[in-house]
Amino acid sequence: MYIGLDVGGTYTDAVLLEKGQVRAWSKVPTRQDLLTSLLESFDMIMTGVHADLIERVVLSTTMITNLIAEKKYDPVGLILIPGPGLDHSHYNYNTETCILSGAIDYRGREIVPLSPGEVEGALERMASLNYKKVAVIGKFSSRNNKHEKEVFKRIQQANLDWQVEMGHQVAGQLNFPRRVMSTLLTCATRDKYQFFTDSVLAALDNRGIKCPVYILKADGGTMPLKTSLAAPVETIFSGPAASILGVQALIPPGETAVVVDIGGTTSDLALILSGQPLLSSKGANIDGQMTHVRALAVKSVPVGGDSVVERVGREIILLSERIGPPYCMGGPMPTPTDALKVLGLTRLGDLNRAKEAMQILGGPLGMREWEVAARIMMLVTGTITSEIAGMFRSWEQEPAYRVWEVLQKKKVRPDTVVGVGGAASGFLTQIAAALDCYPVIPPYARVANAIGAAVARPTLQVSLRADTEQGTFSIQEEGFQGPIEDAPFNEDKALELARKWLWKRAEKYGLKDNLGDVEVIRKEVFNMVRDWVTRGKLIDVSVQTKRGILHYIGTGVDKGEK
Repeated sequence: MYIGLDVGGTYTDAVLLEKGQVRAWSKVPTRQDLLTSLLESFDMIMTGVHADLIERVVLSTTMITNLIAEKKYDPVGLILIPGPGLDHSHYNYNTETCILSGAIDYRGREIVPLSPGEVEGALERMASLNYKKVAVIGKFSSRNNKHEKEVFKRIQQANLDWQVEMGHQVAGQLNFPRRVMSTLLTCATRDKYQFFTDSVLAALDNRGIKCPVYILKADGGTMPLKTSLAAPVETIFSGPAASILGVQALIPPGETAVVVDIGGTTSDLALILSGQPLLSSKGANIDGQMTHVRALAVKSVPVGGDSVVERVGREIILLSERIGPPYCMGGPMPTPTDALKVLGLTRLGDLNRAKEAMQILGGPLGMREWEVAARIMMLVTGTITSEIAGMFRSWEQEPAYRVWEVLQKKKVRPDTVVGVGGAASGFLTQIAAALDCYPVIPPYARVANAIGAAVARPTLQVSLRADTEQGTFSIQEEGFQGPIEDAPFNEDKALELARKWLWKRAEKYGLKDNLGDVEVIRKEVFNMVRDWVTRGKLIDVSVQTKRGILHYIGTGVDKGEK
């Protein structure tokens, strides 16, 4: 039996799968005390089931996505060591940024040492502005982390009570701006992610679950929950990835469809092409900045069933924030869910309070309750359909996606919109009509995220770095470094060696039977030239067991709430 758990900003969902069937499911409100929510949801699906029968638990969460979408995280100060190149005005991340003048070259050699005075000045600046979280990133720190470590050591010596993240620990790839953004977001969310993982592990241990526990990554792969703290940024879009895999498992194989997951806080939009989720060709775009997070092509829109609706003058405005449950469920402010209740499109909440919410908004404007509700429906529908249209344009302009169009000999415009999430049923018909598509709400749509987590194929990754001039290679995940024995060594041999190490890791984690195909997720080769002669190569490759779902979901026995 497999368990999928999805912890969202509004609800915590759980499913229990047995032989490809949904044996039980649950949906409970997410409380500030995560442990209580997890245990309640978990206990509902485990009634009559012994803990020893559980083979695997996979989690996903939209909490980190929601924090970023609503900007509900502590400010992070940046200490950057970019070296020569771009003008410093290009490094604008809407936060306090101190730039140091040291430099490491592409091979990892120090060409300009750090200035102790500049380091002291940067620390004094951050301290004077009361920053408690600071990210330190050098351009070629993945080749040589000396400068980042020097700054970190000075912070420790100054006894500054800061949470510090270093770029080389977050992302090993080149592309300095993306590593800056990845490190910034890791620093911004690590404490809340730590609280999340601790709560999950405590909840499962409390109920005697001893099987492997994984968390879904943004690309639809998985990683062990205990080791995910080393790279929490990889799980930022874990919730959206779960909804895509859930839809993939719930619709017929080979379908092409737009996925619209409308939750309480955000709406996640994605595309499934011929049965396969679209992978972002440039990494995850977060808050308008590119990152090194390998992710499915997902757009998170800060609009959901619990979004705040306000009246400003004679206008009704939909805000991109959630401050509590809908008014009809005891919340403080009118929301789209209240509009759904007035229009008879949801069973949630109290009708009289929903009408009161509409009166608060429309009374001063002389609008009737149903008119206000209809206006709110139009705002939500217009926001989501506008974002979907923008995604279509973006995908059609990218060469990686044009290739798919050429192969299919037609323009990619799905004629089906699949809605999942708690608020999807109320809005999907209008969204589909605006896009000239057919609306589809599959079975178990309300817990699609948890289903996606449960059916996610376990994945493992190996990152290999080789220096052919020095004759050495290292495996990042294993902390191993050794001599290159197969000379002359090139990128093909590097990939072959990485695959062998991946096989070893699969054996160690008991995943050999699920190894399947291996996908190359990164390959970078740099020639080292001196005196006009190539002296060697720096080779960076990463391979991963293939992502996907273990099986499609049958109708099963529905033991969830009615």
